[in-house]
Amino acid sequence: MSGRTIVRTTLLLLPMQIVFRAGEAVLPLLLAMWFGRSNATDIYNLTFAAFTLAASLIFGIFQDSALVPILAEVKLTDREMIPRITGSILAHTLVIGSVLSVVVGLLGFGWFSVHYQGADWLLATRMIPFFCVLLVAMSVKTFFWALLNANHRYFAQPVASSISIVATVAVMATLRHSLGVLAVPIGTLAGELLAILVLVLISAKFVGMRIQLTFERPEPVLRFARLVASEVGGSAVTRINPVVDQFMAGLATVAGGGTLLRFSGDVASLPTSLLQAALLPVLLSHLAEDFAAARISKLRATVARSLLIVGGLLIAMAVVLYLVREPLLKFVFLRGEMDVAGVDRMIRLLPYHLIGLAPFGLLLVLARAHVAVKNSGIMLGMGALNATLNASFNLVLLKAIGLEGIALSTSCVQLAIAIVFWFRFESKIRDLRRAAAA
Repeated sequence: MSGRTIVRTTLLLLPMQIVFRAGEAVLPLLLAMWFGRSNATDIYNLTFAAFTLAASLIFGIFQDSALVPILAEVKLTDREMIPRITGSILAHTLVIGSVLSVVVGLLGFGWFSVHYQGADWLLATRMIPFFCVLLVAMSVKTFFWALLNANHRYFAQPVASSISIVATVAVMATLRHSLGVLAVPIGTLAGELLAILVLVLISAKFVGMRIQLTFERPEPVLRFARLVASEVGGSAVTRINPVVDQFMAGLATVAGGGTLLRFSGDVASLPTSLLQAALLPVLLSHLAEDFAAARISKLRATVARSLLIVGGLLIAMAVVLYLVREPLLKFVFLRGEMDVAGVDRMIRLLPYHLIGLAPFGLLLVLARAHVAVKNSGIMLGMGALNATLNASFNLVLLKAIGLEGIALSTSCVQLAIAIVFWFRFESKIRDLRRAAAA
């Protein structure tokens, strides 16, 4: 029944996620139309990548993380503890996120003061306060998102995020003429705050969740902290990759190269963004419940079936995107401030991104499988391997084929990590079966 339940829930969720992801996909198109490619857009993309790296230290704790299997276990043993557990996690998140945002903001100010001058320095430093608040907001939003997913309330996230996208676009459109690129982080922050409000209302009014804010640390909270330490470390290390990619793109001597790399990557990753939104939260919660109930064979069968389905769908989508890449990218991006040469370069970049589409989907499924069986300890090492391979491939392939080499580097890394994840998952399953038989 679990397999059919996952498919049915995913299919019901998919239309809402398509609407949300369509709205999310509009953002890079609007940015391209409103701002084109310039030093200002590259500064924004580098700043966004750096602060997202810092934010991953917090929101990586919740996004398809060990919180789901921990709550699945507590539901079976002592449901009355859940308000204290969730309240403790939220209270610590607010404090740690606030401290981290101040530290990162100060580091960012120092970095920008050294590397930028004049108008570029002013733009970069004016972004800092908005990104600092955004860091905390993303963490709180992801906490409520994970909490609702753990309770099988998967529809809350696309509803809140769709409302957030509308607010983000509206604020950007209103402020872009007066503030330029600075309107982007301001609009993003406004959207995140509205999403939090919607998720809190859904949690309290429609789901009836109770959260008791406390700085106590019940045993499940301590266990959760130990599990997510490796997850967060691995996520943070992996999120160095976009920063490295943006830095390497600056060495390619292509005007706005970092912006073109991000836009083409956004188009290529749209199928996996739907996968992450519609399937993976549902899959993780069911795998976690199977693990809590010691249904190991069923868990492995679900993972294997998911890999076959996801791999086949993403290969087909990659072929379709490759065939329609030229008319698609010209229709989508060739308007407003974006120039013909920039779109032509994105057309050349996209195939290199698409090579890694299916491997990335498999990687995402396998990462959730490891989290579900509380094998989060491998994540730090996997993140280090990911970042090391990416930097190495970047250095070699950038020199060999230019900006396209950075996109190809990402695809090669995704394939390598997916393979390693699979062998480590099989090893973990063997260990679990031996332990059950002992």
